[in-house]
Amino acid sequence: MKTTGKNIAEGTIVSTQIEEGFYILKFLNDSADTQNYVREIDSSFIQFHFNVKGSSKFLFNAGGYELPLEEENSLLLYNPQQALPLNLNLQPNSWVISLVISIKKFHALFSQEADYIPFLSIENRDKKYYKDAPITPSMAIVLNQLLNFSLTPSIKNLYFKGKAYELLSLYFNRTEDPDLEQCPFLIDEENIMKIRRAKDIVISKLAEPPSLQELADDIGLSLKKLKDGFKQIYGTSVYSFLFDYKMEYARKLLDTGEYNVNEVGLKLGYSTASHFIAAFKKKFGTTPKKYIMSLPTNI
Repeated sequence: MKTTGKNIAEGTIVSTQIEEGFYILKFLNDSADTQNYVREIDSSFIQFHFNVKGSSKFLFNAGGYELPLEEENSLLLYNPQQALPLNLNLQPNSWVISLVISIKKFHALFSQEADYIPFLSIENRDKKYYKDAPITPSMAIVLNQLLNFSLTPSIKNLYFKGKAYELLSLYFNRTEDPDLEQCPFLIDEENIMKIRRAKDIVISKLAEPPSLQELADDIGLSLKKLKDGFKQIYGTSVYSFLFDYKMEYARKLLDTGEYNVNEVGLKLGYSTASHFIAAFKKKFGTTPKKYIMSLPTNI
């Protein structure tokens, strides 16, 4: 795997080749100014863009057409008819991670799933395909792991490759409930806003979250519509979302070095440190203490 970095003012591009025809691109603008990033990409590649922080937009036809990409959202771009050069306008304090993969390699990954993924079907093979979708909590964790890691050079190659494939798997993870696929819920913009409000509520009360019925009453939806709608928008149940969010928040608190394990557990609403440690290990496969010891400042 080959990694290259390029600085543009206070903006940074990091390009990592996972393998032939498969790349991870990281666009990091930590400046107070808008940055523009340009990269040539031909028609044989599919592009997946994930806005981790801030705001961005993609420019086409010399700036004549724009596609916005806001925080916590993703954008899939594919056009077999013409090249789609990457022209990214990144707002101050914004980060975007992109996966760029050749259609040949992509078809090989999903050869058994062609009926599920619309643009892989024979009738759509030569059609352009754009799709925007929210970043799920599970995807957010992988994206953050690609941004924050402490690994030896020999392990980094394997780690990035695994995370790239994990991110693709999570992106295309189909729902276990076939009835949700035909659910007209997302057509109702008012319901979408209520579900997003539900997400904000559970995050604001993560230490003492409301019951599902209390949450449904608070946003003015039936319990079934809350469950179905939340799963459609965020790709998981309310409490699975909250668990992922809490664990990622815990990891960030530990990263600061300002809190010990007990303090982080209490902030997240765990009555005992052992409960928090068990939850953290379930999510990340290691204990909070071992995670702290693995941070660069502790090596």
